[in-house]
Formats: sequence, C-alpha cells, structure tokens
Amino acid sequence: MTITYLEAIREAQEKALRDDERVYIYGQDVGAFGGAFKATKNLAKEFPGRVLDAPISEDAMVGSAIGAAIEGMRPIIEMQFADFSAVAINQIVNQAATLYWRTQVACPITIRLPSGGNPGSGPFHSQCLESLYSHFPGLVVMTPATVEDAYTMLLEAVEIDDPVIFCEHKYLYNRLKSDLLPETGLPCDTARVARFGRDVTIVTYSAMVHEALAAADQLRKEDIEAEIIDLRCVKPFDLRTVLSSVARTARLLCVGESWPWGGVNSEVITSVVTHGFLLLDAPPQRINSKDTPIPFHPNLWGVHKPSSQVIAAAARRLCEW
Repeated sequence: MTITYLEAIREAQEKALRDDERVYIYGQDVGAFGGAFKATKNLAKEFPGRVLDAPISEDAMVGSAIGAAIEGMRPIIEMQFADFSAVAINQIVNQAATLYWRTQVACPITIRLPSGGNPGSGPFHSQCLESLYSHFPGLVVMTPATVEDAYTMLLEAVEIDDPVIFCEHKYLYNRLKSDLLPETGLPCDTARVARFGRDVTIVTYSAMVHEALAAADQLRKEDIEAEIIDLRCVKPFDLRTVLSSVARTARLLCVGESWPWGGVNSEVITSVVTHGFLLLDAPPQRINSKDTPIPFHPNLWGVHKPSSQVIAAAARRLCEW
C-alpha cells in the first residue's frame, strides 16, 4: 500500500485528533467537504464537533485559534491557499508570534499553508510565503519535502508550544508517494542530507528538493557529485549541517521557489559567509523564481520557477570557478 504526501497530512491530522482531545481543526469547508484539497476527508465524521467549518474570514480563524490556544486547546488551522493567510497577518505576526514574549502564555497553534505553484494557478493561489513568516520572531516555519516529513513534522507541529507555519507544497500532494509512514522523524530543526556529494552543496527545501535531486542526476553524468541538503525547516534552520556540507564541498548553491529579495536563500548564504567564509572556494550563489507575480500560463510558469536544468547549470558554473 502506498500513501501520498496529501494522505500523509490527513493521516497526521487523524492521529493528532485521536491522541489528544485538545486538538481540533478549523477552516473553510474542512467539515463535510473535506477541505479544498481533501486533506480532512471524513475526519468530521470520525471526530464530531472537532473538525469545524469556518466563515470566509482568515483573520477570524486565526484570532479564534489564538484564544482557544490560550485556554489550553491545540488548534490546526487550514488555509485554503497560502496566499490567503495574508488576510490574517495581524493575528499571526502581531498576536500569535508575540504572545509568549508578552505574557509567558504559550500559543500552540498550527497554521497549514498549501503553498507553491501548480500549472495554471496564477498569482493568487501559488505563492510561497515561508520567507515572509521566517522574518518574525516567535514563529516556527516548517517546509516538508517528503511524504515522511509531511507526516512526522505535522505531528511535531501540533505537539510543540510555539505557533507553527506549516508550508505544505501543493505540487507534491499527489505526486509523491511512500510505502510506509514512520513512527518518528528527525526534529524539525535538523536538516537532512538528501544526497551525499563531494563537489558542490545545494541547500534547498520543499518541492525544490526534488528539482535539486534531478539536477544532481544530470550532473553525475559529467562526474560532478552534488550534495543535497534539505533544510526541512527554514525557521529555525540547521546551520551546523549546512556548514558541515560546505566544509566537504567548498561550494554553496541555495535554491528556493520563493522570490529572491529578502528570502531564505539570502539568510542561508549570509550565515555561511559569516560563520564559514574560509570554507568557501567560490562565491555562494542562489536561485529563486523570477521577481514577478506568478504567471497563469503553464509554459510561463515553467520558466518562472527554478528547474532542474537551471539548477544544474548554476552548479556546473560553480564547479568551474
């Protein structure tokens, strides 16, 4: 039996509801409809009164979840699309993120953001906002790239006492499959070496992990061995694992689907240059989506975001330095 990335998210929510009576799910159409992507399919029947349909008000959804968390609950909020979370920005960054600092009261809420592009989705349903939320102290920002991490990291998100932004990638929902869900996984603040190599370190996360792995397959034909680091979580991020890899390869390429300005890639590169400058034999490079709104047309979307060919070309140039 195989399970998809999307099914892993559903299974994690089912387990969280079963194991902890404080957990409930709140979002638009998550009840009888099962959510926009069916991530809560049948959960309302299994757990009456704990999978609740919300009004079309993301601000109210998050605000009520903060209140419930203060009273001891552990809500999971489903945004239909990551883009719509901007409507709740005040509740997320001014309330949830600062609550413990202001009051010493925990705010254990998990906000699931269906993130990233799909052909034809356009600028309102395709954005990657992990860089935005990583800017604010008090938020944990998870970016799972595998079926296994989608499951174990979501369970971890529900258990920890900090507000978590859980960036699940829509493109992976039904494209990734696994034969087994693990009982436990790596802690969210620990990066994963997705592939070992000797020539260049490629640091990435979420769906771009798979583009980077495809690029590594291309490079291997040219006797270039790329090491792929899956950050898994971008706030906090595991600098130690990144530096350990750069110490082996002496070259760093950072890849992300979000826009270039003020992004996760910039922070990773800055951290490596600050703490490991002497490890580098070439200037670090980054690859992001084009600095434009996300296009509707599938062909334009295909060249807007990083591809394995673009990643391989950038890695090749670094190795020639």
